[in-house]
Order: sequence, then structure tokens, then C-alpha cells
Amino acid sequence: MSRQPVTVTSNPRSGKRWTSDYACVSSQQDEQTGHSSWLPALPRRIGCILLSVGQDEFHGEVLHTINYVVNQSDYTVQILRNVTQYLSLAKNISVAQIFLPSDIMDDIDKMNVNLNAAADTLTDKTRENSVKIKKVFNLVRSALISVAAIMLVLALIGLVLSILGYQHAIHIFIVSGWLLVAITFILCGVFVILNNAISDTCMAMEEWVENPHAETALSNILPCVDQKTTNQTLIQSKQTINGIVTVVNQFIYTNANANPSKGAQFYYNQSGPLIPPLCYPFDSHMQDSRCGDQEVSIANASLVWQKYTCEVSTAGICTTIGRVTPDIYTQLIAAVNESYALEHYTPLLLSLQDCNFVRDTFRNITSSYCPPLDRYLKTVNAGLALISVGILLCLVLWILYANRPRREEVFVKLSSLIKGKGYRSSFESNSNNDVPSSNTSVEV
Repeated sequence: MSRQPVTVTSNPRSGKRWTSDYACVSSQQDEQTGHSSWLPALPRRIGCILLSVGQDEFHGEVLHTINYVVNQSDYTVQILRNVTQYLSLAKNISVAQIFLPSDIMDDIDKMNVNLNAAADTLTDKTRENSVKIKKVFNLVRSALISVAAIMLVLALIGLVLSILGYQHAIHIFIVSGWLLVAITFILCGVFVILNNAISDTCMAMEEWVENPHAETALSNILPCVDQKTTNQTLIQSKQTINGIVTVVNQFIYTNANANPSKGAQFYYNQSGPLIPPLCYPFDSHMQDSRCGDQEVSIANASLVWQKYTCEVSTAGICTTIGRVTPDIYTQLIAAVNESYALEHYTPLLLSLQDCNFVRDTFRNITSSYCPPLDRYLKTVNAGLALISVGILLCLVLWILYANRPRREEVFVKLSSLIKGKGYRSSFESNSNNDVPSSNTSVEV
């Protein structure tokens, strides 16, 4: 009998004890969740760091590569512009009223038109493609930054709503989170495509370096100058140089080294050792030629001829020994400088003719720019993947946390039901104990 009240009175207490035990377990789980909440956030944080660093480095490297290509294009265009300018200046070369032949001047005019057209085409194509490429990568960068910002906002708002228990609102953010995960995976796919495209482009550049005259899509990135135009420009430059040398030597042979009588047309009292003529840098077949022993090259003509300059009177007549006056010497040097400038651009024109400048550009890109681009792309992909995993884990925690109040309500109802059953069993037990005692007293 003494054990029955203990059993009866312990029934409701057992319900309370079970409730408190659940609360302890729940609080322990909360503590564990609080201490381990950094686990699902860890991939997201690492992903954000990788995404931030990777996309910034990748975007900077892309711009660096594009600017390098544009600079190479500008350098080539500047060569063409300079050749055009020097050819135009050559038309004005004269030594003592001796000019270039008229046919050479006409060829220079025609060539300048072709050179300007080639320079404009190269500039337009390069600028157009660089603008398109920059636009695409700027859009991709904006998408990455937007995803990172939206992810941060959703994570913060979702955390606040989860703590406050706004279930309907948290459901909206859960759906938004799934959409964000989908967008993140789409961006991963986009960067995989970019990675493949850049890898294929780098490989195509390596193949093009081996076969530079093949017509490929790379021609749109940095097109070669039209080979016909470069050939004509190279030939015209050589012809112009030889024409200038002819003008100079014609004056030397007919005027400077002549000994005209006083009062003749080209008399200025020239005397002394004969001035050496200028060497032709190209032969009749426009191939390189060597200077003779009695000739001076274009490179050192100005120093040699300075020794043959005389002093002149106010009338322009030499008062000392010399073959040229200072004024004529200036005209000779101007012609030589023009020839030297055109000769200086001959190797550059040969480079354009063989498309070597494009080959060198692509070779430098494949060796110096492609490896960093590939490395930064992999970093961005890793960051996006970690962000996706982190968001998925956060969504799972949001769902569990949002449903937590319902589980507690169900448990409270269950606990109340257990309490009711405990009090009912206690009441029935007390009633059964009271009935026999009353019967006994009646019998007595």
C-alpha cells in the first residue's frame, strides 16, 4: 500500500521529468548547433574568399591580356603610319632643285592610300573585338559580384528570420536560396565553358604559331596585315630609298665634284678632294647590297660629308676649300635621314609581311598569359562550388530550424496527454483503495 501512492504520485512527475529531459536534450542540441554552426558556413566563407580573389585576379589578367593585344596592334598600326609619313616626306626631298622622279611620287601616293586602309582595318578589328571581349567579361564579373552580394543578404536575413521564427517568410527565403543555388551552378557551368574556351584558344594559338598563314578565328583577335599590301610597301620603300640615293648622287656627280667655271649655273667655288658618293643599300632586284670602297653608307654619311663643307660668303660662294655649302649640306643630310628612316622600317615591314608580329604576340600570350588565366579560372570554379555547397547546408538548417516550433508544439500536446493519463490512473487507484475501507466499516 505504501508503494501505490508513490507509483501514483510519480506518474505526473514522470511526465514532467520527461518534459524537462527533452528540454535539456533540446538545449544541448541548441548548444551543439551553436558551437557547430560554423561548419555549414565554413564552405561558404572559403568559397566567398576564393570567388572574391579569383574573379578579381581573373578579370585583371583578362584586361591585361586584352590590353597587350591592343598595344601590339597599336604598335603595328604606328609602324604603318610612320612609313606612310616618311614616304610622304620623301616626295619633298630635293637637293639643289633635284627631285625624285615623278613615277616614284605617283607610286608613293597610291601606296599611302593602301597603307592607311590597312592601318584603319587593323585598328577597327582589334578595337571592336577588344570591346566585345571586355563587355562579356564585365557581365560575368557583375554576375559574380551580384551572386555574392545576394547570397550574403539572404544568409543574414534568413538567419534573423529563423531565429525570430517567421515560418512563412523563411519559406520564401528558402525558395530564393534554391534559386540562388541554381544560379550559382549555372555560373559554374559558364566558367567551365570559359575555361574550355580559353584553353582551346591558347592551344589554337600554339598551333597557329607553327602555321601562321592559316585562316582561323584567331584572325579576328589580331589580324595580320594584308600580305599584298606589305609586299608593295616593302618594295616601294626600297625603291624610294634608292631614288633618294639617286638624287643625292646626281648632285654629287654633276655639281659637287664638278669643277665648273666661274659664272656657270652651279658654280659656288667648290674645290678640294672629291666628296664620296652615297651607297645604294639595295640592288636592281631590291636585294641588300654592299657598299664599295669609295662610297659612304647612309649611317655615316653625315659625319663624312661634314669634312667637305666649306665656309661661304654672304653671296653663297665658298671662301674655303670644300665641295658643298652649309645649305646644300643640310639638304643632303635631310635626304640621308629620310633614307635612313625608311631603311630602319624595312625589318619591321618584313615582320609584317611574314606575320611575325602576330606570331610573337601569340607566343608570348601562350607562355605568359594563358597559365595565370587557367589558374584563376579554377580558383573561381572552386569558390562557386564551395558557395553552392555552403548554401545547400544553410538551406537544410533553415528548414530544420523553421520546423522546430511545430515539433515542440506536438511534443507539448503529447506531454499534456501523458499528464492527463497519469492523473486519471492516480484517481482510479485512490478510488479503488477507498472502496474496501468503507465496506469494512459498514460491516463492523
